[in-house]
Amino acid sequence: QLPLAGSRLCLYEDGTELTESYFRALPPQTELVLLGPGESWRGCAGDIERLLAAFCSQQGAVVEAARRLLTDERAPHRQKLLADLIHNLSENILAEDKENDKKWFEGLETRFKNKSSYMRHSCESRMRGYMREVSGFISNVHPAARDAYRGIIDLMADKLKSVKYNGCYFDRREEEEAARLCTAEGWFSCQGPFDRDDCPCKHSINPYSNRESRILFSTWNLDHIIEKKRAVVPELAEAVKTRDGREVNWEYFYQLLFTLDNLKLVHIACHKKTNHNLSCDKTRIYRKRKQTHEIS
Repeated sequence: QLPLAGSRLCLYEDGTELTESYFRALPPQTELVLLGPGESWRGCAGDIERLLAAFCSQQGAVVEAARRLLTDERAPHRQKLLADLIHNLSENILAEDKENDKKWFEGLETRFKNKSSYMRHSCESRMRGYMREVSGFISNVHPAARDAYRGIIDLMADKLKSVKYNGCYFDRREEEEAARLCTAEGWFSCQGPFDRDDCPCKHSINPYSNRESRILFSTWNLDHIIEKKRAVVPELAEAVKTRDGREVNWEYFYQLLFTLDNLKLVHIACHKKTNHNLSCDKTRIYRKRKQTHEIS
């Protein structure tokens, strides 16, 4: 049914066009595509594009077809691919309350009635942990500077309480505050190693989608670009010790420890655990005291 002129054979796998000598060198059972004039074939990537399009337009039908295939499939690798596909397409992202997605809450304390409340609590727990690390460093502070260091800890603790420990970062209902990390639907993207523009693996996750994603998200890290233990906290202790009448800019250190100015959400595989070799901005460690002028 195809005219001889302009028709050609390609490899199904990658779309490579075949010459006669290449054709004769192919192993038996190689899958080929016969193209007519003006037709093109990009290989199995084209199949993937059509499959992704089907996900968007016929998600229910794709899930049902995958379930039928899974009942007869015997190859372990293909079984896993089909099972993962069914799992991911059956997620319940938009459900927020416990009664609408009970499975998501399995294993959690009964006090959590919606997904955002748990995610907010999870973020608060991380921030409280950072605060405990800062407080616990006081034994390394020079004895003469410990009172001043405690005073800064109290200021930071009060500020954290006033913003509810930045729990809004992972609360999808707080769209404006959380927009720098995720969309309203709750998708989070890995921001990659600090010295690259983007995560090379394009890691992303939606912890609101299902129980497994919620658990997996707990392994993601909030990575301090300027490192908390190696740089920020020791620099704060040194600043308090050597302040010599100057006022320590504790709000700068607060930003480095507890805010997205210095925190990046990263997949555990992208967490750079080696020394970042970055230090605090020396020009921001102290700030000028506000002068009061007496009226004579």
